[in-house]
Amino acid sequence: MRPKILSFCCQYCGYAGADLAGVSRMQYPPNILISRVPCSGRVSPAHVLEAFKAGYDGVLIVGCHPGDCHFVSGNNLCEKRIKLFREVLEKVGFDSSRLRLEWVSASEGNRFAEIVREFTQKLEGVKD
Repeated sequence: MRPKILSFCCQYCGYAGADLAGVSRMQYPPNILISRVPCSGRVSPAHVLEAFKAGYDGVLIVGCHPGDCHFVSGNNLCEKRIKLFREVLEKVGFDSSRLRLEWVSASEGNRFAEIVREFTQKLEGVKD
């Protein structure tokens, strides 16, 4: 099933939003593997690189909205890391649009489903 997407979801908001989408039977493509992490701030560029090396077409990181992080500033740290990492990816000729960072609260299952649909459509147009 293409494109293959790996999603790192923070356990408090992103994962809860994905869970709400699932239990509410909201439709989104089944090509995503969700990995629950304690906080989006725990996702490092090394995790993203390993996902791409393993053959994933896209990586989606889902964290708490700014100001709502259960670890105070983990999502801010993640945002800074990903911004810098995107610049590195672009410099080496890698399409950084294959990496996406989004904020989703526990009550936004519909938002999670929409993000997955949009990201899947975008990746379908990206060439290796």
